[in-house]
Amino acid sequence: MSVGTTVNQPSVAARDAVSLYRTMVTIRMFEQKAAALFAGGRLPGFLHLSLGQEAVAAGVCSVLDGRDLITTTHRGHGHCIAKGGEVEGMMAELFGRAEGYCKGRSGSMHIMDTNVGILGANAIVGGGIPMAAGAAFSARAQNDGRVAVSFFGEGAVAEGVFHEVLNLSALWALPIVFVVENNGYAELTHVSKHLSAENVADFAAPYGIPAEIVDGNDVLAVQGATERAVNRARRGEGPTLLECKTYRWHGHFEGDPQKYRSVQERDEWKLRDPILQFRARVTESGVISVAELEEIDDRIKDSVERAAEWAEGLPPAPIESLVQDVYTGAES
Repeated sequence: MSVGTTVNQPSVAARDAVSLYRTMVTIRMFEQKAAALFAGGRLPGFLHLSLGQEAVAAGVCSVLDGRDLITTTHRGHGHCIAKGGEVEGMMAELFGRAEGYCKGRSGSMHIMDTNVGILGANAIVGGGIPMAAGAAFSARAQNDGRVAVSFFGEGAVAEGVFHEVLNLSALWALPIVFVVENNGYAELTHVSKHLSAENVADFAAPYGIPAEIVDGNDVLAVQGATERAVNRARRGEGPTLLECKTYRWHGHFEGDPQKYRSVQERDEWKLRDPILQFRARVTESGVISVAELEEIDDRIKDSVERAAEWAEGLPPAPIESLVQDVYTGAES
């Protein structure tokens, strides 16, 4: 695949449409519930949502299997759910409960579950990129066929670690896929004000890494591009960079006044809602009926509501557990 190309999307009939739809709706409903709880003062901490970007997480992770590994960002709820994270454990983590994925210590931004290949969300911009490269190096050394995927935003591309890792990954032909979720804004700054290239994919060329630009709101296009990249990695042909152009509906954080962009811009992107687009496509083509989709919606809404109610009703993680599992190097 040549650098920076856009390719045609695959046929919807060839895909597991129900699974993709279920994943995207679960991410949407989980984050909408978290936003409502946060706005109501019932959820502690800080919250960064990926509403509007669901197709990237669902499309990429649908290609991976349980042995593959991902790293994600502070905006990582969707990636964790798509890779196999359960809403109960995630909701408990957001509430700071001991039943959460990280025993209530990580909150929203550091959820991990190595049992399903989630090496961790990371609040440091670009922090997950070298971790994924390390995982890919391990996979290559063990020759076990695993692939590592690093999700990050276009803001991380301006970090030196991005370029260091692309260089080493190409040099060592690591089995890694770099997935850039280009939502147009690095926190509060438009991409035109912080990147010298029009497309992130352009940065792959100096390192000899193939790249694709994908409509990040089209889950099938994302899935198809990921299949090509993962297959290439499993064949031992090295890394690929996927630039998924998308948009986050909410601000950088919950409560962000969003003075850096217009309501008109947000409304225009909402017309390209990845879930509604996919829903129209599969119903019009006869792959799934509207009634089936509504049944899926009801089941997911019920599961998310029950998870939130359960998690909120649990006691807070005990304060004395705060330093348990902390490595010090000293014998206790």
